[in-house]
Amino acid sequence: MTVTETAASAVRSALETDHIESHLNPPASYGLADHPVPTGREEVWRFTPIKRLRGILDGEASAATLKRETTLPEGVTLSAISAEEAVALGELAPNERPAALAAANADGALLLDIPAETVLAEPVVIRLTGATVDDLVWSRLIYRVGAHAEVTVVLVHEGSARYSAISTFLVGDGAKVNVLSLQDWADDAVHLGRDAIRVGRDASVKHTSISFGGDLVRMHANVEYAGPGGEAELLGLYFADEGQHLEHRLFADHNAPKTKSHVLYKGALQGKGAHTVWIGNVLIRKVAEGIETYEENRNLVLTDGCQADSVPNLEIETGEIEGAGHASATARFDDEQLFYLRSRGVSEKEAQRLVVHGFFNDLIRKVDIPMVEEKLLATVEAELAKNVLKDELA
Repeated sequence: MTVTETAASAVRSALETDHIESHLNPPASYGLADHPVPTGREEVWRFTPIKRLRGILDGEASAATLKRETTLPEGVTLSAISAEEAVALGELAPNERPAALAAANADGALLLDIPAETVLAEPVVIRLTGATVDDLVWSRLIYRVGAHAEVTVVLVHEGSARYSAISTFLVGDGAKVNVLSLQDWADDAVHLGRDAIRVGRDASVKHTSISFGGDLVRMHANVEYAGPGGEAELLGLYFADEGQHLEHRLFADHNAPKTKSHVLYKGALQGKGAHTVWIGNVLIRKVAEGIETYEENRNLVLTDGCQADSVPNLEIETGEIEGAGHASATARFDDEQLFYLRSRGVSEKEAQRLVVHGFFNDLIRKVDIPMVEEKLLATVEAELAKNVLKDELA
């Protein structure tokens, strides 16, 4: 038995005696009967406007696909596999209905394979483009990163579609992975996605979810650990305009000792009916002694008529930890910052623009993907122009 298999076996054995389940993270199952159609009254669905999902939860079969363009460095492969192969590889089973439907309705799965010891100087890029919101697209993706590999993966969503995806990241021992998922859809798109990550022993994962476009976007990022020493950094940035619903849900399952997780999400809202939701949850199991975790969400409300829901949670089953905490805040512009800038001759609109850029800049730098940073700054500027700067641009 390999070191990896031994660590994974130890984690499974520990979990067999630890039956704690998170109230915000239902048990995983491929069975659709275990994931009934939500009514909107359930705790995990109460913030989501069910009627705007446009039939995704009905689970209608569909052969529609998204156009796919890829940049694959040497040694990296992308191949089609069967549903059975996906399960055999260790896919993390769905714990909500959209992901279960994606697993059931997708025609097999795609496997992105990065061999052990591979160190990539350039990112893997997968660009997915939808043609029309009339298309209902199911997707199943597995990312397998070998031990001690170092890789950056950029996943870009564009165009129009109704899209539901289940994704699993299997990160080998000692690997270093940086993943970014950009939701840059057209205004009518609907996207339900779940990224589940298993972090190997002494591995580190940075996962960033960025949502700008779409009518309704609901993203999950779930993390668990295959052994001690794993670290996960979960970052997010979102900017909601009039009528948009952008929802991000995080779950860090500390199921192994001496593991770490750090969550930082920042969002801005503007325009009537703009709605953002951030739900963070960390479960520290009895076996997870010596762990460190912190989750933080900040929201900046730019105009009247917006709503930001932010709910951090900690579920702690052992007191033998290094540290655990959370923070959440929703506010308008900082009056002191605006006054300081105005007192130096900066116009009100320009002062607001500078404050918003300052709000996001530190997080954008944390993403650490140069090809994306410039686009993010430009997109923030474009979002501001829609409302905050419209008087100045008129």
